[in-house]
Amino acid sequence: MTLQKKATIISSATATLLIIIKLAIGIMSGSVAVLASAIDSVLDLIVSAFNYFAITKSEQPADKKFNYGKGKIEALAGVIEGTVITVSGLYIFYESVRKAIYQKEIEYLDASIVVMLISLVITIALVTFLNYVAKKTRSMVVKSDALHYKTDVLSNGAILISLVLIQVTNFGLIDSIMGIIISIYIIYSAYQIIKDGVYTLLDVALDDEIVEGIRRIIIEEKEISDFHYLKTRKSGNTNFVDVHLVFSPGISLLKSHHAGDRIEEKIKELILDEEWVINAHLDPYDDSIMNDARM
Repeated sequence: MTLQKKATIISSATATLLIIIKLAIGIMSGSVAVLASAIDSVLDLIVSAFNYFAITKSEQPADKKFNYGKGKIEALAGVIEGTVITVSGLYIFYESVRKAIYQKEIEYLDASIVVMLISLVITIALVTFLNYVAKKTRSMVVKSDALHYKTDVLSNGAILISLVLIQVTNFGLIDSIMGIIISIYIIYSAYQIIKDGVYTLLDVALDDEIVEGIRRIIIEEKEISDFHYLKTRKSGNTNFVDVHLVFSPGISLLKSHHAGDRIEEKIKELILDEEWVINAHLDPYDDSIMNDARM
């Protein structure tokens, strides 16, 4: 089992545990913030389960129908996860406003505080683990999951503070105010997840520093006189590079081929723990002007 899959299983188990303790106390206490956090944990479980499916599919090799593999399902999962987070944020906002209007008192404050404290500790441990996996595997799904649970850390911390303040001041409106603040932050955080997923689905270029590294490698090859049509994109754990390499007209095919191989090997060293698919077209002269004129 891959590290990404283990991460999603641990996320699912954690979400299940948090659902049980938060939902029980949320219903008994009447705290909209605690109840909203419980509902968010339900969504966490759904998202983590979907992430396991997405990673399983994205790891399948390319075949006759999907020639480039299914890596983009991770980006699709990120968009869906971001949308789910946004919906949960909107629901928390609605419940917070509703609670402020009807002014329902919170009960079992002591138990609620203990539950949120436990939730905070568990979620911090989970985020630490997911961040480790995301850095090691560069998985967009795990990265999105880590960001999702990071918002849970902040929301759990905020809820804990609000419950303590309510216990000290007996000012119940704090619960609604904190719920509104949390909902706005959750929606804001979801935007970046959706943006990254959509960009990947639209074949956004690799990071600027990676593209610049590729340019530098090509320029440093002594057999290359120029290059054009450099294109990059990412799908799952695979980076795709297309480029036209320009040689002098008299160079042999074997010599130009070796030069292309050297460039490909150096490009692959930019990120050693990811797959690379590099398509280098060998040109005996610069045909970019001619091709552009035909378009």
